Amino acid sequence: MQQKLHIKVGDTVKVLNGESKGLEGKILTIDRKKMRAIVEGVNMVKKHSKPSAADPQGGIVEKESTIHVSNLMIVTKGIASRIGRKLDAKGKLVRYSKKSGEEIK
Repeated sequence: MQQKLHIKVGDTVKVLNGESKGLEGKILTIDRKKMRAIVEGVNMVKKHSKPSAADPQGGIVEKESTIHVSNLMIVTKGIASRIGRKLDAKGKLVRYSKKSGEEIK
């Protein structure tokens, strides 16, 4: 069974540690087995690519690399906050911001 994470694809997150500390971006993909996520515009690396039919020139491409989910914190309304889970009125489990108390869609 895979672990339930505090983040989902499409969430806006803030980086807490590493070279990209303080940067914010949207989550593009999540690898639940390795507990890593790719965040838009964060943890950029240079990758050498061979010439191909799609890219006849080849060269050095800059792209996002993965970052561990423990180094990410969700941002709601411009404020980074820890996440909790609680039951709503319909009995469904929803995420909420521990700082402001509001639900996260």
